[in-house]
Amino acid sequence: MKHYTVTGMSCAACQARVEKAVSKVEGVESVSVSLLTNSMGVEGSASDEAVIKAVVDAGYSAKPKGNDPDDNILKDTETPKLKKRLLSSVIFLIVLMYITMGHHMLGLPLPEELSHKHLALIQMILAAIVMVINQKFFTSGFRSVFHGAPNMDTLVALGSSVSFGWSFYVLCLIFADHPECAELYHDQLYFESAAMIPALITVGKMLEAISKGKTTNALKGLIKLAPVKATLVKNGAETEVKAEEVKVGDIFIVRPGEKIPVDGVVISGASSVDESALTGESVPVDKSEGSNVSAATINQTGHLTCRATKVGEDTALARIIRLVSDAAATKAPIARIADKVSAWFVPAVIIIALIVCAGWLIAGETIAFSLARAISVLVISCPCALGLATPVAIMVGSGAGAKNGILFKSGEALESAGKTAIVALDKTGTITSGEPVVTDIVPNGGITENDLLQKAFSLEGKSEHPLAKAIIKKAGSLGIKALETTGFRTLPGNGVEARIGESIFRGGSGKYISDFVKTSENIDAFGKKLAVEGKTPLYFAENGNLLGVIAAADSIKHDSADAVSQFHKMGLKVVMLTGDNERTALAIGREAGVDGIIAGVLPEEKAEAVVMMQKYGKVAFIGDGINDSPALTKADTGIAIGAGTDIAIESASIVLMNSSLADAAAAIRLSRKTLKNIHENLFWAFFYNVICIPLAAGLFSWKMNPMIGAAAMSLSSFTVCMNALRINLFKIYSTNHDKRLKTEGFSMDELNREISENFGKKRSEKMEKTVKIEGMMCKHCEARVKKVLEELPFIQSATTSHEKGEAVLTLSGEFDEAAVRKVIEENGYKFIG
Repeated sequence: MKHYTVTGMSCAACQARVEKAVSKVEGVESVSVSLLTNSMGVEGSASDEAVIKAVVDAGYSAKPKGNDPDDNILKDTETPKLKKRLLSSVIFLIVLMYITMGHHMLGLPLPEELSHKHLALIQMILAAIVMVINQKFFTSGFRSVFHGAPNMDTLVALGSSVSFGWSFYVLCLIFADHPECAELYHDQLYFESAAMIPALITVGKMLEAISKGKTTNALKGLIKLAPVKATLVKNGAETEVKAEEVKVGDIFIVRPGEKIPVDGVVISGASSVDESALTGESVPVDKSEGSNVSAATINQTGHLTCRATKVGEDTALARIIRLVSDAAATKAPIARIADKVSAWFVPAVIIIALIVCAGWLIAGETIAFSLARAISVLVISCPCALGLATPVAIMVGSGAGAKNGILFKSGEALESAGKTAIVALDKTGTITSGEPVVTDIVPNGGITENDLLQKAFSLEGKSEHPLAKAIIKKAGSLGIKALETTGFRTLPGNGVEARIGESIFRGGSGKYISDFVKTSENIDAFGKKLAVEGKTPLYFAENGNLLGVIAAADSIKHDSADAVSQFHKMGLKVVMLTGDNERTALAIGREAGVDGIIAGVLPEEKAEAVVMMQKYGKVAFIGDGINDSPALTKADTGIAIGAGTDIAIESASIVLMNSSLADAAAAIRLSRKTLKNIHENLFWAFFYNVICIPLAAGLFSWKMNPMIGAAAMSLSSFTVCMNALRINLFKIYSTNHDKRLKTEGFSMDELNREISENFGKKRSEKMEKTVKIEGMMCKHCEARVKKVLEELPFIQSATTSHEKGEAVLTLSGEFDEAAVRKVIEENGYKFIG
């Protein structure tokens, strides 16, 4: 997406005009214009020249956004200009209002030498000066009329110009000594309105600019986090350079208290690092050799030497800033309502003003009275509130999320998350940590837990198997040291074997160990119990004696069950999708408290499951791996765990920097709050115009002064901005105000029934494989092949036939063809396929 800075827009009608003009350019696929940030995002192959020409032809200015600090769309350049204009206007308005209000209404003194004619002439001069000071309204307003797209400035310019024009006509009559000049002077001069209208609108614009500036505070805060300097190490010497000068591969050091300048990996040293700026997590994270570090995080205690891996626009901080600013530049679907209304709003108001004027004239009122009502209609109408209703809320919501490590990639993502009815979760790395840990240690034969763990650690120390790593990690955490081993060998699909001193130690599955030792009924029952709980029991033996059982499992994250409970409190249904076997999935699902489980599914089948669930409501899918990307793309809202793969993060519409499911619940909660805020803003914008236009027209017997209309218009946009800022006060992790989603005609029983019908059959089909084998000659061959196949961890049972030359396998996990081929050929038979 190409980004441009657009200047000259004053309201939603301008925004719609620019979008319409650019969308007609050849090669433009989509365009999104933000009134809030005066920016435009364009997708497609159109050249910069063609896009800029379309904007200029529409009556505005544009230029491509670059790295020039002056191009910073978040820099508040408007407020100082508006303050200067307002101050200049007030100086002349004070004199004008003293004459019109102070002298004529309150009887305040003026020099007796000044006649009515002189006072009228002074009013005209003062009003003209104020109008010149605020000439931007007039140049923009009338220029937009010539381009066929009247905007808010048109309404202000028309209201002020008509007031001035009528007053000038009356002034001419006064100087011509018209017989009714005295009455005309008292009742029909509106010079103060002609001056006050643009001045009051300037007040509103200034308040709007200040409040709009506050809505981008979160993003400004992120930008300010960017480190300024780095200390590089070259040829043993330290050199201080600007952070942007660091290149990939450079070695840099970070002392305690310093910001880490770029993303990198620690090559020496240890410390704790405050990552709250990026993740929102207040607890410092320990870093040591091999740990990744991110730009803008703060080194707290130790001295770190790191190698740069990502610099400039590729750092995590730069990505966060880009995601938040892109979200502000995109439109939420709900904004289309305001866009459609804004397109015809200003022309409609001008027509209404003409009808009001004509109506009062027909009713017998004076020209002055009729014009006053028409001017009031023009200046009280506010398309700005409509145009700001959605983007200010999106900006504040995106910023609130970013401060807590929740990144919304677009306004649509921020809106759609709040409409979620079903949350689909990946298991590994999302609900669970993705790494097996030791869960149970059961010694046998009078040895202690530590003795069993030490011997298991010594045996598994050279193994690369994930379960072995769990044992190594457990022993390391307890300070247990390994015994020296010799003759280590791995038996694929079975276990490991080694010598410790004169003893032979073995470890592996129950089927493998049963060839060397006899297990008791208690141990067998315990092993089955562990398997039902989704844990993997590993048996260890020494010289034919069973030492005990150590169980390992992919453990559930500490906050996963609580997050699922939060989803339920919000009225959401939770379904777990996993490629793992059903037994393990059921155990994890039971612990997490999910409503439904779909196990044994391939990546494309996860996407099919998401599509199936979409019949029951909006689906949010949460995952972290490459195999989750199809489902993340298909879901109404894809939420990627931040510690996951880049592919998953690219496929998602929301990224969680903390890798916590609680953040997913917070993202949905924040989305709901933002959506509610947008509804409030739109209601106010529509309600304001529906009520105020009839009031200004005089339909309720109230003769509104045009100045009051201008003041009301000024406050309407300010009100919308201030309401959006209330999102910053929202506690996104608090469950106190969670409300259940109303999902009519949808029950979990229906969904589970369809899950069973659609995926139960597929699962049963996938749970059986037929393998062709050459070389089996008799029943003994059948028994041998059956035994070695059933020792593989993913095969529940095998039915062999030497007559058919095949083995029918019932699977308990994902089929591993290489492992099957290996055990068959190692035992003297030929694997056909």
